[in-house]
Amino acid sequence: MVTAVRALIFDFDGLLVETELPIFQAWQRIYREHGHELPIDQWMTTIGTASAAFDPFEDLQHRIGSALDRANVDRLERDYYRELGALQTLLPGVQDYLRDAHHLGLKVAIASSSSRKWVEEHLERLSIGPAAWDAIVCREDAVRTKPDPALYLEALRRLRVLASEAIAFEDSINGIRAAHDAGIFSVAVPGQMTAGQDLGLASLRLSSLTEMPLRTLLAQVGQSRPDPAN
Repeated sequence: MVTAVRALIFDFDGLLVETELPIFQAWQRIYREHGHELPIDQWMTTIGTASAAFDPFEDLQHRIGSALDRANVDRLERDYYRELGALQTLLPGVQDYLRDAHHLGLKVAIASSSSRKWVEEHLERLSIGPAAWDAIVCREDAVRTKPDPALYLEALRRLRVLASEAIAFEDSINGIRAAHDAGIFSVAVPGQMTAGQDLGLASLRLSSLTEMPLRTLLAQVGQSRPDPAN
């Protein structure tokens, strides 16, 4: 006997939409305008979380040895991101998964370390606004962001499902750690920025959601995860 999956919980940045590469490129442009290179190893620690120790603004100030206007830098980052990210669409396979989840009667949610404003603005642009989701949990909804499991635990609470009844989809080590620590079967789907990360903690790794249809994934999850009561 196996536990039936009742819900799918998706990360947002880099999983539903490739926002992570344009954000990196925007900051990289700002660094280069000041004669420096954005340290990729430190940047990688920020992906999937809002609580990373690395702050590119503070780091750049330190490198140039003088104070910067944070409001001006933030404006540049927003402007450059809009240039790079305005044409970003849903990543391959996402629409199929959402459609099939609906047909199968599965609940769908987002668990993101990003702000609600950021997530919902993108969802509206992509015509899959808040009404299309059973729950949207963002950094305002938990005391801590990923890699802490708090966002996932809140998503489970709002969906009214057990951890054993959900599947989490993530692209980063911070997200995979959060799902793992929440006790949720996790599927790693790395993006361009996270393909080199060690995602071995994930229950399953896919190169893209197009690699495995949802029905096939559900069958595989059912075979690999026994009912905890048995």
